[in-house]
Amino acid sequence: MSVEMVELSAKAAEPLRPAGVLQQNRVFLDFFWDLAKPDQEVRLKAVENLIQYLKTENKADELEYTFKRLVDGLSHTRETARPGFSLALGQVLSAFKDVSLQSILNRIKEKHSLQAVKKKLARNAMFGNLFGVLALQQSGRLVEEPQVVLGCVTLLQSLTPHKQHLKDLPSKTMMDILTEIPEEVFEEVLLGALQTDLASAFNTPEQLQLLLVALQRFPQTLKPKKLKKLLGSSTIINADNIPKLIEVLKMAAHSVKKELTLPAVALDLLKLSLKEDSFQLFWNKAITEGMFTEPSGVTHYLSFRLLGSALPLLSLSQLKEVLAGEVMMHYGEHVLASQKPGRFKLAPEMDTYVSDFLQACPDSDKQLAVMVGFSSLTHMGLAVVLPVWKVVQYLQPEAVRSYVEWLKGMFLQPRMEVLLDFSTRKQKGKQEAGEQKDSAIFRLRRWIVSRLASIIDNSQVKKQEDLITDVARFVFFHAFFCTKKASPDISETSSKLSVPLDEKTRGVLVNSFFGLLMSLYHMPLSDDSAAVSQRRVLGVTADGTMWIYRLVQYAQLLLNHPKHIQRVHPFSPEQRQAWDSMLESVENLKKKDKKSVTAESGAFQQLFLLVGMHLFKAPDELLDIMKDLQSCVDKAQEKKTKKKKQGEEPEWVEVMVDILLSLLSQQNRLIRQVCKTVFSSICPHVTAAALTAILDVLDPDKEDEEDSAVVVTDDANKTAKRKLEEDDDDEEMEDDDEDGSDEDSDGDEAMEEGMEEVDQSFRLELMKVLQQQNALAAEEDASSDEDLDDNAMMKLDQSLSALFSEQKKKIQAKKDEKTKLQKEKTLVREFRIKVLDLVEVFVARQAGSPLIIGLVEPLLNMIDRGMSSGSEQQEQDFLRRAADIFRNQLCRSKVYCRTAADRQGELHDLLDKLMSKAQKLSDSSVCLYYFSASLYLVKVLRGAPPAEAKEAADGAATSDPRFMGNVDVDRVSSLFRDALVSFMSRRKSPLTSQMFTDLFCRFPVLCVNLLDTAVQHITTGVREHQQGQACVLVLRAMQSRDVQQILSGAKWMKLCEQVTLQLAASLEQVSQAESKGAKEKLVKTLELCQFLVKHVHWKKLSVDLEPLRNVLQPLTNVVTFKKTGTLEDTYWAVMKHFGVMKPKTEKTKPDKDAEQQEGAPKKKKGFLPETKKRKKRNKPVLEPAGEKSSSTNKPGEETGQAKKKRDKKPKQKRAADGAAAPSQSGPAKRSKTQTDSKADKKQKKKSKQKKGGGKQM
Repeated sequence: MSVEMVELSAKAAEPLRPAGVLQQNRVFLDFFWDLAKPDQEVRLKAVENLIQYLKTENKADELEYTFKRLVDGLSHTRETARPGFSLALGQVLSAFKDVSLQSILNRIKEKHSLQAVKKKLARNAMFGNLFGVLALQQSGRLVEEPQVVLGCVTLLQSLTPHKQHLKDLPSKTMMDILTEIPEEVFEEVLLGALQTDLASAFNTPEQLQLLLVALQRFPQTLKPKKLKKLLGSSTIINADNIPKLIEVLKMAAHSVKKELTLPAVALDLLKLSLKEDSFQLFWNKAITEGMFTEPSGVTHYLSFRLLGSALPLLSLSQLKEVLAGEVMMHYGEHVLASQKPGRFKLAPEMDTYVSDFLQACPDSDKQLAVMVGFSSLTHMGLAVVLPVWKVVQYLQPEAVRSYVEWLKGMFLQPRMEVLLDFSTRKQKGKQEAGEQKDSAIFRLRRWIVSRLASIIDNSQVKKQEDLITDVARFVFFHAFFCTKKASPDISETSSKLSVPLDEKTRGVLVNSFFGLLMSLYHMPLSDDSAAVSQRRVLGVTADGTMWIYRLVQYAQLLLNHPKHIQRVHPFSPEQRQAWDSMLESVENLKKKDKKSVTAESGAFQQLFLLVGMHLFKAPDELLDIMKDLQSCVDKAQEKKTKKKKQGEEPEWVEVMVDILLSLLSQQNRLIRQVCKTVFSSICPHVTAAALTAILDVLDPDKEDEEDSAVVVTDDANKTAKRKLEEDDDDEEMEDDDEDGSDEDSDGDEAMEEGMEEVDQSFRLELMKVLQQQNALAAEEDASSDEDLDDNAMMKLDQSLSALFSEQKKKIQAKKDEKTKLQKEKTLVREFRIKVLDLVEVFVARQAGSPLIIGLVEPLLNMIDRGMSSGSEQQEQDFLRRAADIFRNQLCRSKVYCRTAADRQGELHDLLDKLMSKAQKLSDSSVCLYYFSASLYLVKVLRGAPPAEAKEAADGAATSDPRFMGNVDVDRVSSLFRDALVSFMSRRKSPLTSQMFTDLFCRFPVLCVNLLDTAVQHITTGVREHQQGQACVLVLRAMQSRDVQQILSGAKWMKLCEQVTLQLAASLEQVSQAESKGAKEKLVKTLELCQFLVKHVHWKKLSVDLEPLRNVLQPLTNVVTFKKTGTLEDTYWAVMKHFGVMKPKTEKTKPDKDAEQQEGAPKKKKGFLPETKKRKKRNKPVLEPAGEKSSSTNKPGEETGQAKKKRDKKPKQKRAADGAAAPSQSGPAKRSKTQTDSKADKKQKKKSKQKKGGGKQM
């Protein structure tokens, strides 16, 4: 059967193929279509289904056809199709082992012969050969037929020169083949064929890579004697071959310039050097000396990538040597130079190399060597890697401990000669001075402190509690203490500083220590601790002790050893007494905790300890706070045991709030967190006076009175801190600048800016100085300089210098004052944002407290003030937070005050005040907050419905919609009625319909009372917009089930009648004006009509709808309706309830002759139109079959081409306009009408062609 098919397929004269592969089985052919699709999943599924089909059917002709199609598809023009056909061919050969690989190889060579193919198809033929070899390799049967292996290698060698298209794919395929075949096949079959490639290994990277792969796979065949015969040397890496290797590596580096990867030949050479014990030679000569002869570029990047890839392959000694060599120095220079924008950065790749090495390496010594090597790479003392280098999280615990010890040792005794320090040429000349050396030590110590803090802060680092304690103690000791002599009780005194710490370094230590306290406050328990509970506990050790308490105990130990340790800034007696009283208070709280553990006690302990630690940083500022904190805690404890007598002293909560506000003025995140925690614990005890103290800080009108002391104190601290940072930045800038003339230029610029605004007094002073020295020349005297001698000139210079110096100081003082005011303003904004934390905590914890009502008006004032304030980011953040607290956490909270029965009058007055203020606002967004506050007050006055107060036994009880609790319904209804009238009668009102919609939904009783006002304004609204919104409000009200329940019976009937009359009157006012407002109002009116008519019919109410029907019916004559749209659909939905259906448009058959002329396609260029061709007029023209029906339907119509030609223009007009158009209409009008019906013409033309074509067939 297969022979017959081949014979039939060979006969080209036969038009039809017999029932065979193509005709019988379409499913089989679809497999080949799927192989060419771009979706990889579709291609894989097609390969699987094809093999399964061939195995199931087992037909020889289909298998033969499969091989033909797959071999042809190897050179497919679509790039995504070639891998699909190659994979399918390989899998089919693997499944049908009786098919010879040699036959398939012959087919590939014959089909994709480069000599026989056309030039434009040569590229596809190259890929066909390549993918054919890949298919043979993927079959897994190359080992069975050695001659096929030889043929594949020979074919790949012929493809190697075509790198323009194939790049290095043939060489890579040869290497893959070498990795699969046994050594016997290589020695007997391939060695001779590859003789030339192996002998010219140093010519190209691909040939060298081929040799290296062969050496790895077949060491017994390529022995040193064989290598010497091939290459002239028994080893590849030796002194004679180094220049050749350098050139090959450079070629390889340039070949992967776009790929940004490490060439495989470089890594294989590195492995070979380790195997041949020639690593030192290869690294020093080929890499260090050979790759860096060119400017920074691809050869440098090859060396850096090779360094990262070599980390897992090197021994400990080799690691230390490489990481302390010239390659690392060049890498540091690259990292420094790549800081500029637009430069290529290799540091992320190096981080990946180091991370992969640390994750896979179990040897802690090697891990430590890599970390120390990269940390030792410094630029004038500052390490190249960031302090927060995250690769430390992959270190073993032993390596982490050793690394921390190395960092501490370098901090105590900086050994600059051990570091791999680099600098520019000009910086090297300055480093000889001792001042530069001290600057480098300072930069190194600053980096080490940040590095230690980042290790503790990173929760992914594997560290034990003793290591954390050790680092925290080390930073704390050197921040506030210095050693007199060693003490066996304190390990930090065992080693002294080789270079004393300066104030700048201590400032960095102080800031780092309090950053550590923040990290310890949020630190979870370690995974291996036995004290892990179900609830996640933060800030405590495994035995339950707070981290900060452990550090306070260490500080007490240091203070108790004055003979061995000295404070940098000693405590005064009063300060030491405050410290001791703090410890005593904490111990008392701990004793009470043993009896009954409370969150309040823990919060007070945290606050005591935190303030105590800050005594080391700012003792003068926190001394009074510590005393007040002590007294208020004592009073709080006394109040629990006995009632406090009435007196003039403030409540302890008020004192505590004042303390928290004072602490919030400090620039410390930990203090902010602790203050929130403490305030959360004392929220149940907060009084009205304490809450007022918080709100006074947030009141913009009292900003200057309340925050002046805070700003001065905070600004002093922050200024000192910023000065330290600016000094640090100045040092970094000095390192990078070419010369030191920046300060002079800055001063000159400042002077120039000041001179632009010279005041009149300065002019007078300048004139006076010049007159005293007789330096002013008269108008007629042009040679006044000759009258002054040298002494007079010197005096004049001194006087002018003094005058300009004084003026410069004045200008600088003005700038400093302006900067200071700006800083104070910024600090006040930051402080107010922090105080909002306390308000947020109080709203969240005490939402049901009566005091919460006192927050409504202050928060509204903040929002109103913030809306009109500047656009600074801090102001926007403050406004956003205040609005979120008010709207989402206060007004929308499910918990609210339900004990306001004794404050009805106060709440009603506040409601009246808020509604009056809302109507006077100009901003609708601010008015929304006032209206929400009003609804919140109504909810508070109403209280809990009876259904919520007691649970029903069956659970089916529903709340009474008429329940309004303590609300004065008449008064409140009057307030909201006035607001509704204002909204309906003012052209520009801040109120919106959505506000009243919320009111109607939440309080049905008020909705019923306002409903008559809304109905009235359906016709009396000031504008069409208000009239439409009145319809919306009435619709929402009538849809409410609670409103229907309250207005049941005659009241509901009366409401429906009123709405009907108002709607009829409103629809009578509709005119032909098609403005946007009019259309919007009409749509809203019709929506209300639709609900009303439907409801009346459904409930069968005795409401007269005839007036409404009489107005609606002629509406189509007034308003121009389109075919579809919201207005039209709503209108016909209303009329449907009256029994009037939307009329259906009758589709009339158009004139066929006109249709043919109208729908004639645009003639192609180069073809003569039908009207211009010569016609034999003596013969009648027969009509096409598709037009007979149309001609018979119109007996009076003429037939023939002549008639069509005469009536061409009139019929075009009739088809476009639907009637005879005047003959005076110009071509412009005709073109416009033609384009309007373009889509209809195309559709008619298609349908006519289908009919005509079908009849002709």
